[in-house]
Amino acid sequence: MSTALQNASATLAIVGRPNVGKSTLFNRLIGRRRSIVGDEPGITRDRIYGEAQWRGRVLRIVDTGGIIPDDKQLIPAEIFRQARLALEEADAVVMVVDGRSELAAPDLELARLLQRTGKPLFLAVNKVDAERLEADAQQFHRLGLPRLFPISAEHGRGIDDLLDDIFRALHLTTAEPEPGPEEEPLDAPAGSAALETRVAIIGRPNVGKSTLLNRLAGRARAIVSPVPGTTRDAVDEIVERDGQRYRFIDTAGIRRKGKTELMAEKLSVVMARKHLEGADIALLVLDATEGVTALDATIAGYAHESGRSLIILINKWDLVVGQQGPARWRGRVLPRQGGTVDRHLYEQQVRRALKFLHYAPTLFISAAAGRNTEKIFPLLATVAAERRKRIPTGEMNRFLQRIDFERASVPMAKRVKIYYMTQAAVAPPTFVLFTDRPVRPHFSYQRFLENQIRHAFGFLGTPIWIKNRARS
Repeated sequence: MSTALQNASATLAIVGRPNVGKSTLFNRLIGRRRSIVGDEPGITRDRIYGEAQWRGRVLRIVDTGGIIPDDKQLIPAEIFRQARLALEEADAVVMVVDGRSELAAPDLELARLLQRTGKPLFLAVNKVDAERLEADAQQFHRLGLPRLFPISAEHGRGIDDLLDDIFRALHLTTAEPEPGPEEEPLDAPAGSAALETRVAIIGRPNVGKSTLLNRLAGRARAIVSPVPGTTRDAVDEIVERDGQRYRFIDTAGIRRKGKTELMAEKLSVVMARKHLEGADIALLVLDATEGVTALDATIAGYAHESGRSLIILINKWDLVVGQQGPARWRGRVLPRQGGTVDRHLYEQQVRRALKFLHYAPTLFISAAAGRNTEKIFPLLATVAAERRKRIPTGEMNRFLQRIDFERASVPMAKRVKIYYMTQAAVAPPTFVLFTDRPVRPHFSYQRFLENQIRHAFGFLGTPIWIKNRARS
């Protein structure tokens, strides 16, 4: 967790059955839209963390998925397990019920389960949008929870009284001491958190993104299942390694627009792209058993065009190496060396399919088995340093004088004279050419110049942006 969340003196878990408004209340408490909210039940599945600040005090909030205690299906059971983890670490619990519905047996069962925790309990009767509905909320006293608050999470009604009572029960009566670096939301501008590298894990559904997050975090942070599209909300986790601090963001699997039918899936794809654009580095996870698909290339294009640094992770490589019979790439048999698939040839196939990511390093891993996943951290440190590298203007101009532009195959009519160049920005590295004409240099010029810059200065894993400006 971030420093601000670690400094928060208490943790509040929000629990309840599906579709009662837990995520709406969570977003209201933290003051921004972090969890996906919709009319479909069961949208939230993993634990989502945030921070509520109230009258100078700080409270850590955990949003959980809808609990159905007796449901033995895989995803509901995993949601229940994640909710139990949230209850174990919580200092207090808010149970949310739907004030517009009748009291149901699952509510009674969940209330009994919460009472066994021995922690301060608060009952939020949600969707009480008007004063005339408060009388109907009193029926929920039958749950046996004495602290009952009729609220409307959507409109903010009754939230003040709820927070006051929570802070009073937790004895948080004084303002928190000034914390260290503030926690930044997932949609904050990239690079705004000091000494923190934001890493988005992206890819198609069911390629192993959540498994990879759990492996990097060292614990079951996200729900993993063979069902494509299990992850919906972006799940983030702070990991510190070798003095470096990384915020890993497990995003939902990105699908084509025509393949997303449920509203929750559409929102999760939108949020995944939003979180990608707020990251510094993207870990593009590919399924080695399927090769690079057109959708993989599209997702990689999103990261490349937005200026994110990239590392290509070829996951499930152990399944390719260990499979019986010939291994295939899009119908073609891959040659073997010493009984194993030729890794070098496989990487060539990946490079050919993702030509525009020629700068991105590749790593063959198995997230499930943990093979080569420790190599991700030093690679992240290298790419993060390269992304923030700055070359002095004098050194850039000495480099410019050494370049033979005659080697760039550019038509004479498209050529421009470059007087000098400078690095205008980092993350991503951005270079400005001062030329004799206000025309965009030919793409061959830019490609040639980018290759020369990489040969001289590196910039491993990060795209390079080149702009030009006519000298007045």
